[in-house]
This record gives sequence, structure tokens and C-alpha cells, in this order.
Amino acid sequence: MRIKIHSVQVGRIAPLGPDAVPSGFVKQSVPYQVDVAKLGLIGDEQADLTVHGGPDKAVYGYAMQHYRTWRAEYPEHADALVPGGFGENLTVDGLVEDDVFVGDVHRIGSALLQVCQPRQPCFKLALHFHDKRLPKAMVKSGRAGWYYRVLEAGQLTAGDEVELVARPQHSFPLSRLITIINRNEATSAEIIALAAMPELAPGLRDFAQNRLRTCD
Repeated sequence: MRIKIHSVQVGRIAPLGPDAVPSGFVKQSVPYQVDVAKLGLIGDEQADLTVHGGPDKAVYGYAMQHYRTWRAEYPEHADALVPGGFGENLTVDGLVEDDVFVGDVHRIGSALLQVCQPRQPCFKLALHFHDKRLPKAMVKSGRAGWYYRVLEAGQLTAGDEVELVARPQHSFPLSRLITIINRNEATSAEIIALAAMPELAPGLRDFAQNRLRTCD
């Protein structure tokens, strides 16, 4: 199956929800080629840099296939449950969390991106949909999407193929990492592996290393 970018989205900081919380959650599809820098797509913004953005949350990818399931589960939000609806930069056609492994390196256009962590939804997801159920539903479903770090800057556009260039962690699918984070449960072997995994986002690697220290 050909894996490709269905759409590319960027967003500016704007008021979100009844309290006008500053956020870059709402993004617009762009039909042109976008420059990819170390901190993400040029033209994309994040309001709260303490929890969003940065080199290990530079580009957010989400599976296009999930939107059909979301619309079936939440038909009242069908108009908003379309590519880009979860605030992702890249809506990916042909990949879901079971197909993606921690550390996977993808060539998209001329940019080289590496999967380094899943998304953990915050309250802004609820604000966007005016529905407090959505963050918990994302956690429960495991349909979290994934963050890329940028290994090589470049350009990408909708329609570009997603080429798997390297898979350094053949035994650690992203779906398993999501389960470990959401349920706070892992085997000793998994914690040891995560603590030594250079491809993993530093915050998650530190978490695993702290778990090892408390078990000593």
C-alpha cells in the first residue's frame, strides 16, 4: 500500500473556547509546498511552549483512517472530524499506530523526520470540540498520533510519499508505548529498553530511567 501525506496543516495562535485561551490548535490545510525547520513547519505556531512545540514535538502526524471511526463514534461532531481536525500538521494515509515504531525515520518530500513520542491530549482538544469527553476518548482508544523530530530540514507537500528510511527499534511499536503511558504499566524489560532508547523523546526516557532508579 502506498503511504502518503493526505494533507498538510499549519495554524496561527488564536483564541480558543469561551475563555479565549491562546492556542495554535486550529489549523488550515495548505495546498502548497511547506518548509520544514528543526522546530516544525514554517507558518505553524504554538502558544504554550512549556507543553507544546520544541524539537521533540516539531511535527504532529495523525492517521487519516481514524477519522472514519471517530465520526461513527461521535456523529454529532462529524463536520469537525475531518483531516486536520485534531490539530495535526500531517494527515497520513496508510499508517496507524500499530504500523509505526518508536524511532522510525521517514523521508517525506526532502525532509527527514523521526518518530519520537505519541501525543498526550490536553484540555484544548475539549475546547475545540466543545466536548469534555474527547481527551479521555483519545486516551482510551489509543488513537493518539505521533510526534516527529526533524533530522533534516527540507520541504514537503500534500501527496508526498512517506518512505521508511530506518527502523532502529524493531520490537517497540508506538501502540505499545501509548498503552504504557496511558495505563502506567510496563514490564521490567520494557522499562529497561525505554530508559536506554536514544530515539525516544528525552522526557519519556527520563521517566523510564526514574522508574529504574526507584526499583533499585
